[in-house]
Amino acid sequence: MPHFRSRETVESALRMSDDGVSDRVNAEIHGVALRTIRTWRRRYQVEGRTRGGAGCPRCDGAELDEAAYALLLGWYLGDGSIARARRGVFTLQIANDQKYPELNQEIAATIKLVKPNASPCLRGGSSAIRIEARWKHWPCVFPQHGVGRKHLRKIELHPWQREIVAKYPEQLLRGLFHSDGCRVVNWASKTTADGGSKRYHYLRYQFSNESEDIRNILTDALDLLGIPWRQPRRNAIAVSRREAVAALDTFVGPKR
Repeated sequence: MPHFRSRETVESALRMSDDGVSDRVNAEIHGVALRTIRTWRRRYQVEGRTRGGAGCPRCDGAELDEAAYALLLGWYLGDGSIARARRGVFTLQIANDQKYPELNQEIAATIKLVKPNASPCLRGGSSAIRIEARWKHWPCVFPQHGVGRKHLRKIELHPWQREIVAKYPEQLLRGLFHSDGCRVVNWASKTTADGGSKRYHYLRYQFSNESEDIRNILTDALDLLGIPWRQPRRNAIAVSRREAVAALDTFVGPKR
C-alpha cells in the first residue's frame, strides 16, 4: 500500500535524480521505497506526466489541499461512503438533507478542492440528496473505506491523516458536526431561592454516531483545541459550556 508523500518530497527526489543521485541513495534520503523513486522517475521524467491536478496524493505525490481534505474527511466519516463503479473507478457519496443548500454546495466545492478536475453531481431524493464524484483513487485518500458499516469495523486514521488533522482540527470538526451532529437549544431547570423552579435555555452541540472510533476521532480533535465535552449517552458527544459553544460557533455554526 503506497504512503502519502508531499509534493515537496516528490520534487526534491526528482531534483536529486536529475543531479545524478542514485535511486537507492535517493530513496534512503527521502525515506521511501526504491521502487517508489523508480516509479516517480518513470511517470514524471520519462512519461512526462504533470504533478497535481488529477493525480493521487498518495500514489503520484500530487498536491493536496489539506484544509479541504480535513473538512471532507469529517463529512466522509459522518455521512460518506465509497462504492465501486465500473473499470476500477469508485464513487464517493456524501449524503445530506436537501434543506441545507449552502452546505450541499460547500460539500461539492470541497470535493473539487480535493480532486480539482472532479465534476460533483447532486442527486436528489424526497428528503436527502447525495453529492457524488467519481475517481479511481478515493480508496487511497480515504483508506477507512471497507466492506460493511463503519460502526461494525475498525476506523483508524493513518499517520499522514493524523498529521493533517493536527493542522486543521477545526475543518475536521466542521465536517463531523454538520454530518452527524446538530446545534440545538436545550433547556434545564434549577431551584430558585424561594424553593420554586425556573427553566433556562442554552445552546448545545451534539454529535451522534454508533462508531466508538469515529466518536474518539471527534473528541481527539476537540481536545486538540481545548474544547471541553461530555458523553451524555453511549453513542453521543455533547458540547454545552458557553465558552465551548462559542468556540465551535466560530467555525461550525448552525446548518444552512
